Amino acid sequence: MVYPRGKEEILMEPRRTRRYTKEFKIEALNLANELGSAAEAGRRLGITDSLIHNWRKQFNYKSEAKVKDATVAVNEAEEIKRLRKENEELKKTNYILKRAAAFFSQDHLK
Repeated sequence: MVYPRGKEEILMEPRRTRRYTKEFKIEALNLANELGSAAEAGRRLGITDSLIHNWRKQFNYKSEAKVKDATVAVNEAEEIKRLRKENEELKKTNYILKRAAAFFSQDHLK
């Protein structure tokens, strides 16, 4: 992409989205906690401090939490996601079974 800027043009390549592992995110949160600053941790890791703040929200990470607490928060988030999916599947199954029971209960009336 080319962006005009006065007499000169700036060539910019499209950004690539980087993906980070859960372990990296936890370590970044722990580093920010140890340093007392998300900005400083971000500078050391080469990421923005807003990423660290977003990960705190995502994992419900409290600043005084330790490594175990962060791991538990990640595990709890995964468990909630799994349980919601399982709940949806069970609701669908229950709906189908109710419809089948209603169908078969009317069959003997004819």
